[in-house]
Amino acid sequence: MAYYWYKAFHLIGIVVWFAGLFYLVRLFVYHAEAQEKPEPAQTILKQQYEIMEKRLYNIITTPGMIVTVSMAIGLITTEPEVLKSGWLHIKFLFVGLLLIYHFWCGKIIKQLEKGENTWSGQKFRALNEAPTILLLVIVLLAIFKNNLPLDITTWLIVALVIVMAVTIQLYAKKRRENEAKLNQENLVNN
Repeated sequence: MAYYWYKAFHLIGIVVWFAGLFYLVRLFVYHAEAQEKPEPAQTILKQQYEIMEKRLYNIITTPGMIVTVSMAIGLITTEPEVLKSGWLHIKFLFVGLLLIYHFWCGKIIKQLEKGENTWSGQKFRALNEAPTILLLVIVLLAIFKNNLPLDITTWLIVALVIVMAVTIQLYAKKRRENEAKLNQENLVNN
């Protein structure tokens, strides 16, 4: 029975953790783009994003990570023989990368607050796709275990990365075109 409780809260923790990570880096995008705004909007927006980032990281994202990891430890205690499985070692590698990503986001929050981070909104958009890839690999490993078809999975991940990169570039192009059009309209109206 303990296994099911651990598994349920492990899944809940994963949902909370990833929701926080996805939204956190989206806030980084807006925070970086606030630098381009005129005063007083720039200061107001930056202060608001700093509050939102800290609260999201400390109240939602980090507790989600703690629940996920602690429930995973609980799961392993109920079935310690799973530690001999090759798929789990690979999953641990990707979870390790996710933990690094999590704490790196915490570092970015501090850098943004101090005005030391020079990343553009475009770079943060790309960074925001990293947990998607990690989530995909981690879930596939958990579901397929030792039966994960590596050839199909590799092509799926490569295709996903290409689609995300193209989408980010197309979005950036569209934003530049819209800004140019808006600037042109402002020049005509003034």
